[in-house]
Amino acid sequence: MYSFEPSDEQKMLVDALGRYASGDLRPMAHEADESFEVPVGVIRKGWELGYLQASVPEDYGGFGDRQAVTGALAAEELAYGDLAGALAVMTPGLYVTPILLSGTEAQKQELIPPVIEADWKPYTAALVEPRLEFDANDLLTSARAEDGGYVINGTKVFVPYAQNYEGMVVYARLGDKTQGFIVPKGTAGVEIAGRQKLMGIRALPVYKVNFKDVRLPAGSLLGGEAGHEFAPILNAMRIGIAGLATGLSRAAFEYARDYAKERDVFGVKVAQKQAIAFMLAEMATEIEAIRALVWEAAWMLDADKPDGGRQAYLAQLGAQDMAMMVTDRAVQILGGHGYIREHPVELWMRNGRGIATFLGMAIV
Repeated sequence: MYSFEPSDEQKMLVDALGRYASGDLRPMAHEADESFEVPVGVIRKGWELGYLQASVPEDYGGFGDRQAVTGALAAEELAYGDLAGALAVMTPGLYVTPILLSGTEAQKQELIPPVIEADWKPYTAALVEPRLEFDANDLLTSARAEDGGYVINGTKVFVPYAQNYEGMVVYARLGDKTQGFIVPKGTAGVEIAGRQKLMGIRALPVYKVNFKDVRLPAGSLLGGEAGHEFAPILNAMRIGIAGLATGLSRAAFEYARDYAKERDVFGVKVAQKQAIAFMLAEMATEIEAIRALVWEAAWMLDADKPDGGRQAYLAQLGAQDMAMMVTDRAVQILGGHGYIREHPVELWMRNGRGIATFLGMAIV
């Protein structure tokens, strides 16, 4: 049976990320949202804490073994500070983790060390497409074998840091399967169509990218000639999203709880109002329940349990619904103040509303 007690190494990482989230991400969140940019210095400080390196074996330049549980814990702590900042720090994982999960030994040896042994750089991935009912297992972006390599055509959206990408994993339909392809910096046919304006996570630059007859060598396919299974990558994305949603919700709940305890209305603390007390209790219960579901799903993936993918899917669905509920109620509890930007709950509500669209933007 899995344990709810993190290992000593996990505790050290969570503690370090927690201090960074509270001391660096939270203080800059409002200004970053207003200026549409997370300061590079803040991103690099978070990167240096080793969030990704802790999940990469020493053979590829890291100092740990990949565990979905560790990734979920890290994602929660980062999002507790700020969701846009968390996604910024985590963006290179969109590139590294798929290679670690599905790449050949040669791909791992060649591609992973340059990312994690250096300063933070915009390595990224492109999965989501601009259409209703998007299905990661049924992509419109296509790849075909030609002249000993592959040709990719299609359009992607919500691609973090695409404008100056150092390397990108692009997902396309090859035959009847979703496959990942390594697209190096400067590849011909990759057209950055412009930055997209979003309701939330406004400090994270995301772009629309067109792929027009992008020609790649045979070695660009993750897993080599045989390709790879997409499910492990998709499951890792789902756990990442669920972890982020849990951290965001925890931040919103704690802020609303503390406000309600301190704020007087007609001589009575807001928290003493029965309706508010019930709302806070339901928010806290939902967060604890989803956190347990996320941890269980991550543990099942680490243990290679048959239902791990199903549990990861349920964790994502539950977490995205929880984030909408908790952040919306945090705004309600603050009343009129909840709608004013000097309080962070309106930002958290905007961010929480978008979590359902984050597939392909987070991975652990």
